[in-house]
Amino acid sequence: MLKELFTKLQDKNLEFTKEEKEKLKEFIEDGIILFKDENYELNSKYKVGTVEVNKNRAVLRDLNNEHKDVSLDFEHLNGAYDGDLVLAKRVFNPRSKIKAKVLRVFDGKKSDILVYVKGENYFTVKENIQLQTKTIIKAKEGDVLLVDSKNLEVSKNLGNIDDAKIDEKISTILYKEDYRYKRLEVDAKMDDTRQRIDLTDLPFCTIDPNSAKDHDDAIYFDWLNAILYVAIADVSYFVKEGSVLDKEAFKKSTSAYLPGKVLPMLPNELSEDMCSLKEGVDRYSYVFKIHLNLEKLEVEKSELFEAIINSHRKFSYGRIDRVLDEKLDTFTKQDKEIFDYLTPLYEVTKSFRKKRLEKGYDFRSSEYRLRLDNNSQLQSIEVETSSPSHQLVEECMLFANIEASKKVNSVGIFRIHEEPPFKAISKLIDDVNALGIKAKLQNDVHDTITHIQEKAKHSSLREEIDELIIHAQTQAKYSSRNLGHFGLGFKSYSHFTSPIRRYSDLVLHRMLKSKQTPENIDEICEHISIQERKIDQMVWDYEDRKYTRWAAKNIGLEVKAKVTDNEKGTCVTYGQIAGAKIYLDNYKGQALFSKIRVVIKSADIISKKVIGSVKY
Repeated sequence: MLKELFTKLQDKNLEFTKEEKEKLKEFIEDGIILFKDENYELNSKYKVGTVEVNKNRAVLRDLNNEHKDVSLDFEHLNGAYDGDLVLAKRVFNPRSKIKAKVLRVFDGKKSDILVYVKGENYFTVKENIQLQTKTIIKAKEGDVLLVDSKNLEVSKNLGNIDDAKIDEKISTILYKEDYRYKRLEVDAKMDDTRQRIDLTDLPFCTIDPNSAKDHDDAIYFDWLNAILYVAIADVSYFVKEGSVLDKEAFKKSTSAYLPGKVLPMLPNELSEDMCSLKEGVDRYSYVFKIHLNLEKLEVEKSELFEAIINSHRKFSYGRIDRVLDEKLDTFTKQDKEIFDYLTPLYEVTKSFRKKRLEKGYDFRSSEYRLRLDNNSQLQSIEVETSSPSHQLVEECMLFANIEASKKVNSVGIFRIHEEPPFKAISKLIDDVNALGIKAKLQNDVHDTITHIQEKAKHSSLREEIDELIIHAQTQAKYSSRNLGHFGLGFKSYSHFTSPIRRYSDLVLHRMLKSKQTPENIDEICEHISIQERKIDQMVWDYEDRKYTRWAAKNIGLEVKAKVTDNEKGTCVTYGQIAGAKIYLDNYKGQALFSKIRVVIKSADIISKKVIGSVKY
């Protein structure tokens, strides 16, 4: 009631019920609300709003979004926490910024807060705020707990921060993704009574990482007729729109890939079995049959249909890399049949890729894969780069994604990437010039970026320059309107090829089958875009904690690093353990990407902060 009451008051809506007027009297007596000439008004000394607690600060959110948010110091929260409706009073601030302190919590949402024990006190894991409790804390130093936000009673003891296996619990709870552990009942059968096209005789294959358990896509190339088949798991057959499974998949929006573990969007019975295009078993699939013109390097036409396929072989990227490099090891007659079409397909995709990069970009980047031991401690780092097999599969998936985007209505579900603003490109030019790459603004953004890459081609900073270019870009997202994909250079693009792990692809499959667009398509696009970013942040949080644990065990170790932020004085390690972020306590203004040697001094697993000193 109070939230509605104060919202009406701030909106200058003076039509109050009898019950509301009685409630207002309480605040008039305390001088919080002023009553004059039959008008009610909030005393300007006070603020009513909801608290939002972030990592480094807390703010009071205005109820009607008409006024600026007000800063709250952590020590002035007075027991309030994230989402609480509160009464706050302005406090004097010599820096002239408006600040306030919480006087009263009106409506405190009952929830659990993730805390850890330090010096017989509770501190929140997310913001490191000390919570005031009058009860005796019985937990041990370093214990990580869930406590009731109102009375601070322990709901659950999750374990101790010294145990590396607690990291997953911390990350999933911090990002409110711990509901993923709840099991859903699945009764999936291949009982389609409709006629599906039988493609089980075609020698499809899957190409994935060695550790992959879910296989979204399989390919086959009829090289004599230049016809590419891209078969995608027919998830929409098993996950019906509006079902419990569908609602859970929408909520998750994407699978979360932690080092050595997947928290799947769909239950394992589907993601690893009935929907997965496993080797040697019949599976329902949604297939693009793409006719290629090898002279003009374009798609002549494409057909899309529901089918049954049987993946004849499952390959790893490494195995296919060896095949493409003509380093054939032991193989069967069936392997040879597949290799005989993969080799010419690779040559075809190379030609299409070269043409594509006339409008899109080829960024040199490496991904770090963290390998953990049985105790969930960081064991090693695997650096993954884009190899020939990766590029072959990527180009095949791009064909299918582009063709799918062409077959939806003008209002659909598109993967969009807008052109970066002029301001970002101007800063990019300044940054690369500061690194000694003499570049200038060109006629347009595309020409400017390719100009920078050409200038950096023979530089030792090629990969770092590409990092700067990527950071200058806008973020790709989902939209119901087709705004093109700047980074790939496509006028139209959608996600079609990964319905096991992405909800966007599942929605697109349904739209292509039904020829209808969901009424809430804008809501879907917004939710899955936000969720995608949140899952990325959760994975980074988890990985950063693993790096910090490694650093805590290696205090005094000297490591190689390069400066990645010359304003904050941070660097990132390279070499044997690559990717650990270190804050330098004696930074002396070294240039961006300078290579330095750093001695690890301290590591705090809760905050994920590693401190080091440059060795001069």
